[in-house]
Amino acid sequence: MAELTFDTLMEDSNFLGSERARLENKVILEELERKKKARNMAVPTDDNRVKARLREIGEPITLFGERAADRRDRLIYVLSQINAARGDDAMHVEEESSESEEEEEEFYSPGSLELLEARQKIAEFSLPRAQKRIAQQRIDSRMELGRVVDIRKKVFAEVKKFVNLGSQIGDERPISTVRFSPNNQMLVTGSWSGTVKLWNVPSCTPVRAFRGHSDRVGGVAWHPKATLDQGPDLVNLVSGAGDCNVHLWSLNGEQPLSVLKGHQERVCRVAFHPSGEYVGSASYDTTWRLWDVATSKELLLQEGHSKEVYSIEFQDDGALVASGGLDAIGRVWDLRTGRTALVLDGHIEAIYAISFSPNGYQVATGGGDDTIRIWDMRSQRSLYTIPAHTSNVSDVRFFQANDLFFKKSPTTAKANPDVNGDVEMPESQSKNESTPSFTPEEEWSYRSGLFFASSGYDGLVKLWSADDWQMLRTLSTDAGKVMSVDISSDGNLIASGTYNRNFQLFAPEDVL
Repeated sequence: MAELTFDTLMEDSNFLGSERARLENKVILEELERKKKARNMAVPTDDNRVKARLREIGEPITLFGERAADRRDRLIYVLSQINAARGDDAMHVEEESSESEEEEEEFYSPGSLELLEARQKIAEFSLPRAQKRIAQQRIDSRMELGRVVDIRKKVFAEVKKFVNLGSQIGDERPISTVRFSPNNQMLVTGSWSGTVKLWNVPSCTPVRAFRGHSDRVGGVAWHPKATLDQGPDLVNLVSGAGDCNVHLWSLNGEQPLSVLKGHQERVCRVAFHPSGEYVGSASYDTTWRLWDVATSKELLLQEGHSKEVYSIEFQDDGALVASGGLDAIGRVWDLRTGRTALVLDGHIEAIYAISFSPNGYQVATGGGDDTIRIWDMRSQRSLYTIPAHTSNVSDVRFFQANDLFFKKSPTTAKANPDVNGDVEMPESQSKNESTPSFTPEEEWSYRSGLFFASSGYDGLVKLWSADDWQMLRTLSTDAGKVMSVDISSDGNLIASGTYNRNFQLFAPEDVL
């Protein structure tokens, strides 16, 4: 009989470990699918009919201390288990009434002339950006497989080196949002105390506190050109809070430049349009709204969610905006027409986080069901479900590489896609179309969107690959709940905001 070696035992152990993880993920995904189907089941709401249905399937009609709502939930659970055991795809249960459901009809509401002009501007802004992105993707698609594998290995190796750089007490109450400035030299934090603060990074020294909100701040965002081309006395920041207001801030004053009023309930996440001319805000009044930065006027009040709207994010082209609500539904809207481009229906709990991939056609959503779902707008479906955290997924952010932070060499040749989608190739490259040479700058551009970060109420920040959706790194914080996460555009820092009033910075070991 062959003698067992240590290497053989280790290989068997690794195989069993990976197989066990695969089976555990399969069980989790099956349970999520069962809950999703159960949520769509039609069951009686009348308590007498619920009892009759329970008696029919051989279940006790009531349990000690059970209320009518609990009894109905038990019926849903039992029926979902029965259907799962039978392997039925359709869960048809008798409905409360025999009336057929009315088909949803698309309806239109009148809009202002300002909104029409804004839609035209957004179209004019987004089309050249989309053409430029597609031209760059065509260049990337011609990259040799070996080069792609090398870049991927290099990027993921750097991601796996992230460690805790430090922690700082940020406020008197939980830190709800953290976002890096476009030049990566500052971090803005929003707190439940109603205060927005600026910090130098990585030193974590305070710069300025903005006090204007009278209730908890739910979201903050930077103007796309803040700290770059935007003057410090102009609008550089936006914040939304529980006082139902959205504030626009400069970097110099401690009072808001403008207060945008209109929401009837708490404002959660806010976002700047890539053009910097518009702001989006999500609110507990079941709407999200679009504001004109220059005039401080409300351009659009958008309904479409049955419950509170928590998250909002613009696509980098500027043509689309995505919203996520406590109704467990996400929606992608076309800003140029006002129509729904895609309904993101798959989560079984509230959607707290939403983020567009830099590739322009993928969206990541994180929810209270502890999962992250990846959606493809081209095929209009969910590509992958990641069992991400053991408690609520609070934030998701893709890495977006910025060419400003790549050290350019004067001898470096670059293929530059112009706004018409044409590409100027270096002379050496145009002679041999089948084997193009790619510069370090193009490799840096290719990094954008290769990985993303998520935060959860399990106290962890996790880093994931954005091609096979595997976990790359888990970062522990000093808190029970991580409420927000962000990645700097140079890829050197990650920040997280926590429920225990702290924010943390993470960096690769070789950068410390």
